Amino acid sequence: MASSTISVRAVPSISEVSPAAWDGLEHGPSPFLRHGFLKALEDSGSVGGTGRKRSGWVPVYLLAELGSQLVGAVAAYVKEHSYGEYIFDWGWANAAQRAGIRYYPKLVVAAPATPATGNRLLLAKDAPPVVTEALLAAVRQVADDTDCSSIHWLFCTAAEQRMLAEHGYFARDTLQFHWKNRGYTSFDGFLGELKSRKRKQIRKERAKAQAAIERLTWVEGRELDQARLDDLDRFYRNTTDNHGGRDYLRPGFFHRLAETLPESMRMVEVIAGGQRIAGALFFETPEGLYGRYWGADAHVDMLHFETAYYAGIDRAIEKRIPLFEAGAQGEHKLLRGFEPSPTYSAHWIRHPGLAAAIQDYTARESAAMATELAEMAKYGPYRSDNDDE
Repeated sequence: MASSTISVRAVPSISEVSPAAWDGLEHGPSPFLRHGFLKALEDSGSVGGTGRKRSGWVPVYLLAELGSQLVGAVAAYVKEHSYGEYIFDWGWANAAQRAGIRYYPKLVVAAPATPATGNRLLLAKDAPPVVTEALLAAVRQVADDTDCSSIHWLFCTAAEQRMLAEHGYFARDTLQFHWKNRGYTSFDGFLGELKSRKRKQIRKERAKAQAAIERLTWVEGRELDQARLDDLDRFYRNTTDNHGGRDYLRPGFFHRLAETLPESMRMVEVIAGGQRIAGALFFETPEGLYGRYWGADAHVDMLHFETAYYAGIDRAIEKRIPLFEAGAQGEHKLLRGFEPSPTYSAHWIRHPGLAAAIQDYTARESAAMATELAEMAKYGPYRSDNDDE
C-alpha cells in the first residue's frame, strides 16, 4: 500500500460510510465498532439526536482514504457528560469545576455504552504509519474545532495505549474480570482446574438455578423474533430500574441491532412455567464472547450466575472461543473463574495545570491497582501445584 496522499474527512453519521469498507478494516475480537452496532445506536437515538431527544453523544467518524479506498477510521464522539463510558472521570470533572476550568464538551474515542476492549484505530491490513499519524492529527483537530477540553481513548488495546503515550497522551489502567479458555473440552474440565471449595460452590449454584427452570437456550441473532426482542428490551430496562442505573440504550436498539448485526448477536433465553422469564444478550466472534444486558421478570436464586456467567463459559468451551468478557463490574466474578485483567485508556487534557494533577493521580492509581492485583492473586479460584485436593 502506498504511503502518500492520505486524506482524512469527517462525517456525522455511520450511514454515510460503506458497511463493507468500514467492516473491512481490522477490528480485532470486539464487534462493538462494527458498522451494524454503530448503526443500531444511531437509528435508535442511543447516540446522536437533537432537541429533547439529544443523547449527549455527538458522532464524528473520521475516515482516512487513499484515493477512494478507506484505509483507516476512528469513531469519536463529542460528549456533554460522562455517562455511559465506564472508565470514570467524574472526579476529574468535579476538580475542574472547583478550579473554575471548563470540562465539557470533551472528545471520546470509544464504543458508546460498552465497556469492552477493542481496536480504537481501525486500520486496513498493512496500512503504513502515515495513516495512524493522519488519524491522530484529525482527532486533535476535531477537539480543537469543537472546543473540547480533553480527548479520551477508552478501552483501547495495550498496544494503542503505548502508541498514544508516544503522542502526548497519559495512560490509565483500570480493572475488569475476564474468563480465559485454557483449552478446556468441557465445563467439568474447567471446574477441575479450580480449588475444591470453589468447584463445589459453582456446582451447587448451577444445580439450584437449573432446578428452578425448564430450560436455558441459545438463540441465534437471525432467529430473534419480535417477542424475544421485546422481552430482551424489557429485561434490560428492568435491570437498570432495579439497580438505579441509566438505560443508555433507547427503545428500539435491540430490534434494530437484530437487523444490522444479526451475525454476532446471541440471546440466552430462560424458560420457566412455559414462559420466558429471563434472558441476556451475548455478542460472539471467533476470538471473543461478550455478555451483556442480563435481566429477568422474576427473581430465581442463582439464575443470574447461570445465565450471565456459566452459560457463557459453556458456550466459549463448546465453540473454542479464547476469551469471555461478562461486563464491567464484579469482584464476585473472581470466585467463579474470571481473572482480574487490566483495561486500558489514554487521555489528553488541554489545561496544563489540570493535566498535571490528573496525570499524577493516574500514576498513583496505577500503583494502587498493581497492589490490588497482587492481593487478588492470593484469593484466585484456580489450583496451584501446592493446593491439596
